[in-house]
Amino acid sequence: MIQFDIIVVGEINADLILKGDVIPAFGQVEKLLDDATLTIGSSSAIFACGAARLGLKVAFIGKAGEDEFGHFMLREMQGRGIDTSGVVIDPTLKTGLSVIVSRGNDRAILTYLGTIAALRYDEIDMSLLQRARHVHVGSYYLLDGLRADIPKLFKTAHDYGMTTSLDTNYDPSKQWAGNINETLAQTDVFMPNETELLGISGQADLESGLRVLGEHVPLIAVKQGGDGATAWRDGQATRQGSIPVQVVDTTGAGDSFDAGFIYGYLNGYSLERMLRLAVVCGALSTRAAGGTAAQATLEEAERSTE
Repeated sequence: MIQFDIIVVGEINADLILKGDVIPAFGQVEKLLDDATLTIGSSSAIFACGAARLGLKVAFIGKAGEDEFGHFMLREMQGRGIDTSGVVIDPTLKTGLSVIVSRGNDRAILTYLGTIAALRYDEIDMSLLQRARHVHVGSYYLLDGLRADIPKLFKTAHDYGMTTSLDTNYDPSKQWAGNINETLAQTDVFMPNETELLGISGQADLESGLRVLGEHVPLIAVKQGGDGATAWRDGQATRQGSIPVQVVDTTGAGDSFDAGFIYGYLNGYSLERMLRLAVVCGALSTRAAGGTAAQATLEEAERSTE
């Protein structure tokens, strides 16, 4: 029996967003900020919240500590209608935390991994997968305990009749490896940004990267920030510009893009329509601090696509 549209498998961490036109300096130098916000963090959780905000039924699988950041994240996800019964609580570890220094359209991120890297394949509740249409994995390069088994996870999902999607996010090691080709071979939708596409493909330009990775993945959507996005299917590129918006904070914009794209994918939208929805969802999410505060409803996003 299908109960969920999407199972999200990924990392759990809170975000502490510090906003201001400052660069931290050692030497006990104190600088003043414009704002500070504790909010839902992690690419995977922000994606889950965006998908739920659009009206999809979402369940989350991850690992958190028995601490205030873990409790905060579970409360926030549950409050958005996300099923967290698949979340593993490990009292021996601390929940991950990202400190984000945000200024305008740019940001610097410091992340304490904590439980992020600790989720293992044998801890995944497979009964949840059997009750869903689609499985999404985020922050591939941070999931150290799971990464080697993600191809197996995606193959199992396919065996259950599910579709799969992947957003690797940035690789802190800049190696862009970790059995990524085996994972992409089991991926139906790949959603990197342009830097990630070029790093993984080993190519110097967007189209070359799309051609190389298009041999592994049937559908790719590349996020290009203020320039919009480019999708690739059947050897053809489809481009979509961004929309004007008063940017407050770009944290999580790519994850909201992913949510819009997968909403369109699961609902049979044309490629042009799903790409437009994704770009709008990403842009609208930047109107407030944090990745989830300004995420669009489907009605709001569709008004902006007209």
